[in-house]
Amino acid sequence: MSELLLELLSEEIPARMQRRAIEDLVQHLRGWLQVHRIPAAEPIHGYVTPRRLTVTAEGIPERLPLWQEERRGPRIGAPQAAIDGFLRSVGVAAIEDCEVRDTGRGEFYFAKIERPGHAASEVLPDLIYSTLMDVAWPKTMRFPAAALRWVRPINSVVCLFNGEVLPLSLGEVPVGRTTRGHRFLSPGEISVDNAADYRNRLESAYVILDQDRRRDIISADLDRLAQSEGLSVKPDPGLLDEVTGLVEFPVVLTGAIDGDFMALPPEVLATAMRAHQKYFSCLWPDGTPAPRFLFVANNLAVDRGRTIIAGNERVLRARLADARFFWDHDRRVPLESRVEALKDRVFHAKLGSVYDKTERMAALSEELAGDVPGADPHLSRRATRLAKADLSTAMVGEFPELQGIMGRYYALHDGADKRVANAIADHYKPQGPDDFCPRAPESIVAALADKIDSLAAFFAIGEAPTGSRDPFALRRAALGIIRILIENSVRLPLKDALTKAAENFYRQRGASHWQERLPPLYAELISFIVDRVKVHLRERGVRHDLIAAAFAQVGTAEDDLVRLLRRVGALADFLASEDGVNLLTAYRRASNIVAIEERRDNRPYDHDVQQELLQEPEEFALERGLELTRHSVERSLDREEFEAAMGHLATLRRPVDEFFDKVTVNTREPRLRENRLRLLSAIRATMNQVADFSQIEG
Repeated sequence: MSELLLELLSEEIPARMQRRAIEDLVQHLRGWLQVHRIPAAEPIHGYVTPRRLTVTAEGIPERLPLWQEERRGPRIGAPQAAIDGFLRSVGVAAIEDCEVRDTGRGEFYFAKIERPGHAASEVLPDLIYSTLMDVAWPKTMRFPAAALRWVRPINSVVCLFNGEVLPLSLGEVPVGRTTRGHRFLSPGEISVDNAADYRNRLESAYVILDQDRRRDIISADLDRLAQSEGLSVKPDPGLLDEVTGLVEFPVVLTGAIDGDFMALPPEVLATAMRAHQKYFSCLWPDGTPAPRFLFVANNLAVDRGRTIIAGNERVLRARLADARFFWDHDRRVPLESRVEALKDRVFHAKLGSVYDKTERMAALSEELAGDVPGADPHLSRRATRLAKADLSTAMVGEFPELQGIMGRYYALHDGADKRVANAIADHYKPQGPDDFCPRAPESIVAALADKIDSLAAFFAIGEAPTGSRDPFALRRAALGIIRILIENSVRLPLKDALTKAAENFYRQRGASHWQERLPPLYAELISFIVDRVKVHLRERGVRHDLIAAAFAQVGTAEDDLVRLLRRVGALADFLASEDGVNLLTAYRRASNIVAIEERRDNRPYDHDVQQELLQEPEEFALERGLELTRHSVERSLDREEFEAAMGHLATLRRPVDEFFDKVTVNTREPRLRENRLRLLSAIRATMNQVADFSQIEG
């Protein structure tokens, strides 16, 4: 068995694109090998550095075996056009060369396709080119050397099969066995014979090919250097991944921060270092910022990095000097005075300015505060009015990542209530599945007001997300609302909140006949949120059929997410019990019998049971059990005692089992038969009070 080695050496690939690109390359190569029926031992390895994408595949035979396939054609007597098309597709000259076979569904033509064995090297060049064409980059460019569009110009390609060069049609891009090492530490050409030789020679040329190994080296060196000074590294997996994609030979170094800058807010320090310089922050044992930073160089220096460290300290000093200027300058005027400036900042062409949005948020916050335990309406309105004010500050203009955070600092500087300041910082949260949810009452109100207003306003102007587009992150806003309500157990009537938000928007924009638009707009909004709830539950491991069963019962009429989640949880617990499993079986049996007979008789059997037609003791017992259970379930559901409702259903198990054991449903007496079918229909209706059990699988 032979091996394939493919390396594409290019100009620097953006770090954020590297992982996806190498996964694409490996996946498409594997796919094309399968299409051509070429076996390859798994796994196919993929490596990426800032300058190269490399794939190695072992187990490819030098010569591909004889390949045979049998393909079924049209039925005997099919139109001539169908027969001719089949013959062309299989490469057979005449229909007489095909075999006729009876398949049990008629006689069909069968053709045997046979392709002779050939050298793998004859197929691999076109296969590799197809693989390169399939790699999906967020952005590509043309370059003079080749017709192939790529993320950056390709300088050279190594393409070896069993140690021999495979020719590729890449224009003027050199294809062979020659590559280059580290751009600065080993810039000369390197000739390689195979994958092992390639890895060893690159290692000698200061290139650590394996991206996971580079990441581990950086992580270990960061911890080692920080611990040597009694510090720890502020965890930042995203930055670690990014830096791994910026270097081929990582060298971790430590720099110092001037003490004068340590008075800046910790978030400003961290953002100034991370966003622009890709530096790691260091922390004292108590978690406060330390006057040190760590960074990763892509070079070795003869003076143990002193020159590199001095240069980075100088750059950071200038960056932090700017940040300190912004910090001092922004605090000269109160945050409140910046609210008016939001009138000049467009939120959306059809939705007005950011000032207009904050006015809607402030009006909505007073409504929401009544449903959030402990929330002060006055403080909530104050927080939402100031929530976006820091967008007009110089600090946020330079570091957009700090919006909300800087508003909190400036509000505290102005003497604002801590609850107001914290709500300003928290109102953007959660910004993703890994972000925390606000916990303080006023913070919950501000975050909900922001997200509910965005949903209502964008849906009102017809900007709902589509399958492939969500430019205003409305799905994230909906998931944020869901998490805030569920994780804080806030019993918010979504219908009132969404309707109020839409009213605020229509009134502010001076829309006419807006009352007529509210019902369809609300229906669209709650349906969208319900779909996000289903996604949220599936991600938490809740079975999709339980979600469908609960939602089929309440539909979009349910606007209390906490209550809905409790219903789903109680249903899951019930079906995990022995009574639940057995009762589900009985439900299916009853439903199937009723459904079959309703179709056969072309009439429903959902009318009341006639007690005078009951004969067997099991019929009386079931009828009494259903009546008691129906009323008990209704009371429990009204009180939101979902576990109790499931418990009431469990009492039906014995009478239902005994009914099926002793009573003949399809008796010859028509009136008795109909009455017993009504009993079965009553089983279905009683259980469906809680959830649509027909949706449950297993």
